[in-house]
Amino acid sequence: MQTFTSVSILRAAVREHRQKGRTVAFVPTMGNLHEGHLELVRRAKDMADRVVVSIFVNPMQFGANEDLSRYPRTPKEDTAMLVAEGVHHLFLPSVEEMYPGGLEQQVRVSVPGISNILCGAERPGHFDGVATVVSKLFNMVDPDIAVFGQKDFQQLAIIRQLTRDLNFPIRIEGVETARAGDGLALSSRNGYLSQEQRAKAPALYATLCSTRDAIANGQRDYPALEQAAREALAHAGFQPGYYEIRDAGTLAKPDAECGEIVILASATMGNTRLIDNVTLVLP
Repeated sequence: MQTFTSVSILRAAVREHRQKGRTVAFVPTMGNLHEGHLELVRRAKDMADRVVVSIFVNPMQFGANEDLSRYPRTPKEDTAMLVAEGVHHLFLPSVEEMYPGGLEQQVRVSVPGISNILCGAERPGHFDGVATVVSKLFNMVDPDIAVFGQKDFQQLAIIRQLTRDLNFPIRIEGVETARAGDGLALSSRNGYLSQEQRAKAPALYATLCSTRDAIANGQRDYPALEQAAREALAHAGFQPGYYEIRDAGTLAKPDAECGEIVILASATMGNTRLIDNVTLVLP
């Protein structure tokens, strides 16, 4: 595996693949890799001749009171896992390489409408940081395919829209959420949970599944289902954030024409904020 810290050298490597007719898949990450990330890598390998993975903890998407300084950074372990998976290129840029003019002078990309709801309402400016860094990485890597997990359902929707609106010639692939045996969605933030909190955390996924099953069985009083779920999460030891039933295609409130819903939730256990979602095709 080749590791690059320079945009120009990365571009030269990708250009060589293009000249040889090879396709390139890209998996952007913030490191501290786990099985969920590795599943994205495996899917990328199935879809393209060469795979580029980036590791960059993006300061632009962290708020003033969020955990940028304590976000886990494990480059040695991450590199070993990527080598074992047969990744071809690792892009490991510095903040200065990504934002040479500094964050204050950086042009920002904003996706209107869906960036300020749900996670965007709880984390103002977060998705502008995500959209900006993903746009930059797309320009740097120039992939044919980019692979993202569906655990961050809203983020995936935002990336799909910016790809369409900015005319990136990139196919966006979403991969089903990887889960532990007890259902908890795999996340780097799970490492912040104490043993006791980790034992309680699967209640988030269980609650989402309970709401999904109720809808599948014909219940359509969405506000009542949302309220009952928030109460269930509080009873399980969470501080509920949002708990919303939305149209999976638009993230708007479902109407009579909605064919597929997504149930999205955020909830805090101790000091650790978790998110998850489930989807359901309506009859």
